[in-house]
Amino acid sequence: MTVKKTSKSSKGFTSEERAAMKDRVRESKSAGGEGEVLAAIARMPEPDRAMATRLHAIITANAPTLSPKTWYGMPAYANGDKVVCFFQGRYKFKTRYATLGFSDKARLDDGTVWPTVFALTKLTATEEARIVALIKRAVG
Repeated sequence: MTVKKTSKSSKGFTSEERAAMKDRVRESKSAGGEGEVLAAIARMPEPDRAMATRLHAIITANAPTLSPKTWYGMPAYANGDKVVCFFQGRYKFKTRYATLGFSDKARLDDGTVWPTVFALTKLTATEEARIVALIKRAVG
């Protein structure tokens, strides 16, 4: 079997991905905490900043056992050193929507297939109620 070499070479990581990896290395050496999360939120452009601020309030009010920390430069909430959920603004990787994600440490299991990342375009009372239920279930 002959392997063809292509003229296309991989570009490797994007500048956004490299920045996220640098953030992660810095975080592993830092004490982190709520101050770092609030600073990360403050650096976000709108509308991500407003959404992250609201999610921070929802998560800390409804899952007080989770500790705020940054994870790849974004707000995350952990049980001990294990991230349970995280917010990724759309600006971070230039996507069309922000996301609220849950790690495998979240207790969202529902049969054999269940969602772990949710697209967010805006937060109304309906979405906030759904997020509260997800957060409570994740730590339950």
